[in-house]
Amino acid sequence: MSVRIAPSILSADFADLGREVRAVDEAGADWIHLDVMDGHFVPNITFGPPVVAALRKHSQKLFDCHLMIEPCDAYLEAFAKAGCDLITVHAEATRHLDRSLQAIRGLGKKAGAALNPSTPLETIEYALDRLDLILIMTVNPGFGGQAFIPAMLEKVRRARRLIGDRPIEIEVDGGVTPETAGKLIEAGVTAMVAGSAVFKGGAAAYSGNIAALRG
Repeated sequence: MSVRIAPSILSADFADLGREVRAVDEAGADWIHLDVMDGHFVPNITFGPPVVAALRKHSQKLFDCHLMIEPCDAYLEAFAKAGCDLITVHAEATRHLDRSLQAIRGLGKKAGAALNPSTPLETIEYALDRLDLILIMTVNPGFGGQAFIPAMLEKVRRARRLIGDRPIEIEVDGGVTPETAGKLIEAGVTAMVAGSAVFKGGAAAYSGNIAALRG
């Protein structure tokens, strides 16, 4: 299966998010990536469950919800009810990662764990059997448009070895462009979040932008 492309609506036109989600859906996006930031865990604030719920009717694609919030457990149910299909929490933002992952799965959703660039893979080693996805941050979380951190390629390779034959997606987020995508896919990535690389040029360009990332 080809790599999954998950456009991050953080780079979309916030004045018309419904139209933007429909446009990237029709342009070939596999997932819709929702970057939720709290101004505490990361130095930015984006949106919460009401926005997710409002967008849900605009696409049937998988809603890939990346919670950059601390604490996270108290909000899992709200995001699940809003329509998120896959909920990813940061290993650094919860004291009890295994409990958080169990809670997500208990809500009937797929569970992911995100790791900041300096966080070792060993942090999630004993939670692998609770995971549907590992999100490796290839920039520091909090802002779009940052440059890709090359050392994360080796982290992806190590994640691939650590997973073994488990059916766990490896997703990356940050600095994904047509120039970095090929190296990431070769390293073992199965899903890529892309913001500006997808949304640049307006709706007429989205299909070509997504194809360039796959290429």
